[in-house]
Amino acid sequence: MAKPDHDKTAAEARKDLERIGDQSEVIGTSSFVRTANRARDHFAGADAPEDDAAEIWGRRVGRGLAVIFVIVLIWYLARTYF
Repeated sequence: MAKPDHDKTAAEARKDLERIGDQSEVIGTSSFVRTANRARDHFAGADAPEDDAAEIWGRRVGRGLAVIFVIVLIWYLARTYF
């Protein structure tokens, strides 16, 4: 019988532990705070490449305009149907 590759097994175990740590509940932070931080990062364009200023500002402007559009749409629909 062949011996299992311990390095490969250890690397997979570390990867699984990191994934579990990322997905687990952090003590001392509320889900509201985490959601607010995710929304802030989303609207700030934090997911854009660091070295591309046009991409960062394009995402910020586009996402800001989307929020304004949704607010105006909700206002229009509420005014029209209620």
